[in-house]
Amino acid sequence: MNALYDTIGLNYADLRRPDPHIASQIEAVLGCAKTVLNIGAGSGSYEPANKQVTAVEPSAEMIAQRPPSTTVSIQAYAEDLPFEDNAFDASMAVLTIHHWSDQTKGVMEMRRVTKGKMIFLTYDPGFRGFWLADYFPALVSLDEGQMPAMAQFQRWLGSVNIATVPIPHNCTDGFLAAYWRRPAAYLDKRVRAAMSSFWKIGDISAGIERLKSDLETGVWERRYADIINLDQLDCGYRLVATE
Repeated sequence: MNALYDTIGLNYADLRRPDPHIASQIEAVLGCAKTVLNIGAGSGSYEPANKQVTAVEPSAEMIAQRPPSTTVSIQAYAEDLPFEDNAFDASMAVLTIHHWSDQTKGVMEMRRVTKGKMIFLTYDPGFRGFWLADYFPALVSLDEGQMPAMAQFQRWLGSVNIATVPIPHNCTDGFLAAYWRRPAAYLDKRVRAAMSSFWKIGDISAGIERLKSDLETGVWERRYADIINLDQLDCGYRLVATE
């Protein structure tokens, strides 16, 4: 199987460690489910230790980085899940739906194999306000093209609950907005290498140089003074769950 993360996921397990604040929000929504399917599971982030988890992941590189656990890991795609109908009490898809080749088919497969709650940690493409887009405006059009709108989840699944997922200032999971209060991290190639968005938007050299200059001159700190003392920030991430 060819998968994007066979290329970009080489240091993924080191840089994308589950953040406890986000994990607790996910686990609270999973509730009393005993069997959970984790789709697009990566290296195993956010899999609850107190549940029987089955992980589906297309990338062999990601599977190889999984820590030892009782999780059953299967190399497969969201669009073609190798399970019987209603095989799991709940299912989860964490920052993965934007990578699916057919989102509708993947969601319907997820629905087919899940008896109860379905959970998606995703990004609202209608959100505006994360400062990184000021330096890399291509991120906006990228997300508009790859991220399903919140209304799309309602069209797929009917009534859903949508909750804001605030990102802590010291977030341990190095996804795109994790370093909102640590801007110098975006200058680090190794940090950016664990963020699929930077692989997709092409030449970012102008944005990198501008950010570097603004950090050196203090422009960034003055421009975004309203956030530098916050403990957490809404950067557009949402937890979508069926009722």
